[in-house]
Amino acid sequence: MTNYSIAFDPFLPWPIIWIALALAVLLSGIIIALRTRGSILRALAFLALAIALANPVISQEDRTALPTSVAIIVDESQSQRLDGRTETTAQAVERLTANFERYDQFDVRVIETAKTETANTQTETRLFEALRSVFRDVPPARIGGAVFITDGQVHDVPNISEALGFEAPVHALITGHPDEYDRKVQLVETPRFAIVGDPVQVSYRIEHQGDVPQGNENVEVSIYRNGELLAIEQALANETFEAEIELDRSGKNIIEFATDEIDGELTGNNNRAVVRIEGIRENLRVLLVSGEPHSGERTWRNLLKSDASVDLVHFTILRPPEKQDGTPINELSLIAFPTRELFVERIEDFDLIVFDRYQNRNVLPVLYYDYIAEYVRNGGALLIAAGDEYAGDTSVARTPLFNALPAVPTGQVQMAGYYPRISDDGKRHPVTRDLPGGATEPPNWGRWFRTVDVQDVKGTTIMQAANDKPLLVLDEYGEGRVGLMLSDHGWLWARGFEGGGPHVNLYRRLAHWLMKEPDLEAEALTAEPDGQALKVSRQTMADAADAVTIIAPDGQEIILELQKSDEGLFEGTYETNQIGLFEISDATKSTLAHIGPINAPEFRDMISTADVLKPYLDEVRGDTRRLLNDDGDINVPNILPIRSNVETSGRDWIGFKMTKETELRGINRQGVFAGFLGLALLLLAFSAMWYREGK
Repeated sequence: MTNYSIAFDPFLPWPIIWIALALAVLLSGIIIALRTRGSILRALAFLALAIALANPVISQEDRTALPTSVAIIVDESQSQRLDGRTETTAQAVERLTANFERYDQFDVRVIETAKTETANTQTETRLFEALRSVFRDVPPARIGGAVFITDGQVHDVPNISEALGFEAPVHALITGHPDEYDRKVQLVETPRFAIVGDPVQVSYRIEHQGDVPQGNENVEVSIYRNGELLAIEQALANETFEAEIELDRSGKNIIEFATDEIDGELTGNNNRAVVRIEGIRENLRVLLVSGEPHSGERTWRNLLKSDASVDLVHFTILRPPEKQDGTPINELSLIAFPTRELFVERIEDFDLIVFDRYQNRNVLPVLYYDYIAEYVRNGGALLIAAGDEYAGDTSVARTPLFNALPAVPTGQVQMAGYYPRISDDGKRHPVTRDLPGGATEPPNWGRWFRTVDVQDVKGTTIMQAANDKPLLVLDEYGEGRVGLMLSDHGWLWARGFEGGGPHVNLYRRLAHWLMKEPDLEAEALTAEPDGQALKVSRQTMADAADAVTIIAPDGQEIILELQKSDEGLFEGTYETNQIGLFEISDATKSTLAHIGPINAPEFRDMISTADVLKPYLDEVRGDTRRLLNDDGDINVPNILPIRSNVETSGRDWIGFKMTKETELRGINRQGVFAGFLGLALLLLAFSAMWYREGK
């Protein structure tokens, strides 16, 4: 492209040239008025001389037309993976790119959105954000427009009055079929926290989208708590219902609502919805019964009292029935032990019962021990912190509580210094694994000096005394748990004897394991999201852990091998670009985990639609059309360069505005009166004047 223009590069300052030009005009006017011979030629000569001083220059510009920038914004969000939309999108991009390649003036930029982003940003389809980003380095005058290839579920559509920053059409090609329908579970109101054991309300809706076939209005909803089926309720589509749920543990609880799929519906991925509720225990109620005053009594009391989550009821037997010294009962400043109230009427109110050096001295009727055993069988927790009394005739092992105990005494008590050691099973158990000081030999803590010998050990020995004798035994009895500590010398650690030991860690973990704290389970499968990764942990007492099966939100099954990270702990990480609910299971355990926000916008509406984009694209003179026709064939429109926004689309084409911007490649300047040409013109003018005067 070549452009010509004329400019002036004066030899003298412009004021002098204007004066010269004025004199030339004045003289020319005088001689013309006097009708002097050759006056016209003289006037032309004067003007030529004045113009020559202004030095007119002809400029020849060599310009190249700049390309018009257009963008193809490809929606790669998770909803685009449904119902063949991925294949439709790939074919549309290929054909559209080929259509653009027929025109050299287009600079085509293809941007894939939400393909490699993190879980936090992938929860929304943000095509307009990508559009602004792709044209960030392009002047508005060079932008020819853009085309979205999407299912139409876009979450950042601007307001009608909001400008894009350029004046060019933006089109949308919609994937998916026009006759889609879908069922989804929508959570309406969900609490973030709830008290364990108290009912909590969760409201939900079963929504039908599209032309759902008749006969699907009544919906059966299954409600799960941490993978366990709680209830099956009947609901009506597009109406709100409330479910009453009771949490059974502290910490993370995943509540899931699930419905069956409708034949032919778009996807079953959103037929399930989950809410994560943090379970908070009301203060744990612990009953501590000390059989007699002793040095370790205060250790247990201080530990339990220092725990803000524990409500402690503590009784010490100071005057057993056989102790008779003649003092009248009404003169004793002692509180009567409310045995019936504690062990019959309100025993179910306690989360843990601790017998600290307690012995059967007729304080409790024999029948009450059977009540305690039944309490444990039904899900309660019992800890026996034994001293030498456990080996004697008054041992609680010689009561109906016998069946609930994990070991029975032999009648022998060992009195010798020894280091409490973590057993091989204890190295894998969460109560004693990584107990501070236990990894060295000998352990980096003080010695104890008493152990009660036992036999018929049924539970798991996690700590040992001298000669590998059991020291701390844990067991499950029915639905409840029992712990047996076969020494009363833990107080030596509390007093700092020989450097002390981790009595706080040990006692607290032991108490919370008995009360079924999820983090202290010996057999557990857990999974937690870490950005766009799923971290799976398997706690087990076995030597190895099986591979786990992960079912992704799109139904894909993944086998994940777990690697040993610590004794009894195996871990693995699965990287994914999906968000939603993942099922994780092995041969015996299963769990759920959710990556991304629980109620992500990406899953609220998954039916393809033009209704979301059309109002705004009509405002910017863009076209919105579906790629698939009724026969399932892909119709990709042709590309047409346009010069204005008057007509931007037709039956089988979409237009993109061409830029008028050019790039200057070079300039060739030639003075009119420069060189021989200028000299010849001046000589010609004056020669003509002299020639005319000579006649």
